[in-house]
Amino acid sequence: MINSIQQFQTEGVKKLEKVFNSYVSDMTKVAEMVQGVTESVIGLGLSMIAEEWEFYDTLLHDRKELRPGWKVVRRDEVSKLTSLGEVRYKKTYFHNPQTGERCYLLDRLMGFGVGERLTEDAVARIYEEAADSSYRKGGMNASISGAAVSKETVMEKLHCLQFPGAAGLKEKKQVKTLYIDADEDHVALQYLEKKEDVRSALKHTFMPKLVYVYEGIRAEGERHELVGVRYFGGGCEGTEGTQQLWKEVYDYISGTYDEEALECIYVNGDGAEWIKTGAKVHARAKFVLDRYHMHKYITAATSHLGDSAQDARSEIWRAVNGKRKKRAEEIFDWIIGVTETESRKKAVETSKDYILGHWTAIMNGVRNKEDDIHCSAEGHISHIYADRMSSRPLGWSKRGADKMARLRVYKKNGGDMLALVRYQKQELPKAAGMEEMVCSAEDVLKSERKNRKEQGYLADLPVYTIPYTQIKKIAALKNHIWGL
Repeated sequence: MINSIQQFQTEGVKKLEKVFNSYVSDMTKVAEMVQGVTESVIGLGLSMIAEEWEFYDTLLHDRKELRPGWKVVRRDEVSKLTSLGEVRYKKTYFHNPQTGERCYLLDRLMGFGVGERLTEDAVARIYEEAADSSYRKGGMNASISGAAVSKETVMEKLHCLQFPGAAGLKEKKQVKTLYIDADEDHVALQYLEKKEDVRSALKHTFMPKLVYVYEGIRAEGERHELVGVRYFGGGCEGTEGTQQLWKEVYDYISGTYDEEALECIYVNGDGAEWIKTGAKVHARAKFVLDRYHMHKYITAATSHLGDSAQDARSEIWRAVNGKRKKRAEEIFDWIIGVTETESRKKAVETSKDYILGHWTAIMNGVRNKEDDIHCSAEGHISHIYADRMSSRPLGWSKRGADKMARLRVYKKNGGDMLALVRYQKQELPKAAGMEEMVCSAEDVLKSERKNRKEQGYLADLPVYTIPYTQIKKIAALKNHIWGL
């Protein structure tokens, strides 16, 4: 780090002087000034990071007691892509004659896998951008300096993602009523089995599911906000996928809420079997057909009636709100009787079967109006899934669509991308017998003499004249050698 600062003071400062001198001659060139300063600062930062890494590698190279059993093979010039930019530095390749293993010990200390080129902060930036726009832009956003990775690299990173579950609360919340809204998106797949199978692929879709739990709705003027909301989702295909999804939901509820105080859980949705399955998992859960789909089917049954359409709709809604199933059936039968074309009759019959077939679920909402049951699943599907996955002509693989859906849910829950990157890695154990580090007085004197010789006038700065900084680094290195 010290050498980098010295070099910046001799070369970097001159570059900055040129930038500011140029700005003085034309003060409208604000962007050029900012860009010039940014480039200089980024260059300094990259140089400091490289010097820091090389310092630890030099310790490993020079001090055999830090790497018992390992022998030096060679030193290579390599690079890592960080969120700041490309860091170029030197690191030593070692060989263990007893085990036959060869590796860069510095990579192990820093938690890098074999051939891993991206640092955690760079991957976090990639996920942040890819979740909102595209794989290509995610790769371009890897660093602020413009250094990028390919969209294929982004895809590979995304496809192997694993996501943490929701953590429970030490002190559980006490609420009487919970609401669960559920729906799914329709995402176009690239192809079925072969890339050439485009024609059938156009009809083939993947339906990622979305479920969210909340305590109620808070109204602030025209703005409505869900209280205590938590989102769940992903591909969740088949019976097993559905069961796993609902298990996550109800595990969250049991870990967050006092179930003795919980009186009712309303599960709102369009009547899909996987949603109704969720209402059967918990003893206090009731399925409620959401009013959006009720309105959709009632409108479809009456839209061809011309001037009588509004009257027919009002009659159906009056029958629903009055809890009169027989009356609703009579109205649908009357509409079928006055409908002339067979296609229109089939549409009315479909609407009739839908409304009457979900009558119990409709009544669960009508009889409990005091609980203020609403469903905003369509809007959430649009905002969380469709904006990224289906509102534009995109083609997905099943794995890619599933992982992207889960990434969008993770982000919506306020998940930290750096924490997600670190969640992918397992902790490595420290090597036995490497817990302590003893530095002699001679080590301290050697370190101080070397500092003053190499740092020149910068050695007079207090932050650099304290040899404890160097000792601390050596001790930290000793204490953090694992898996060697």
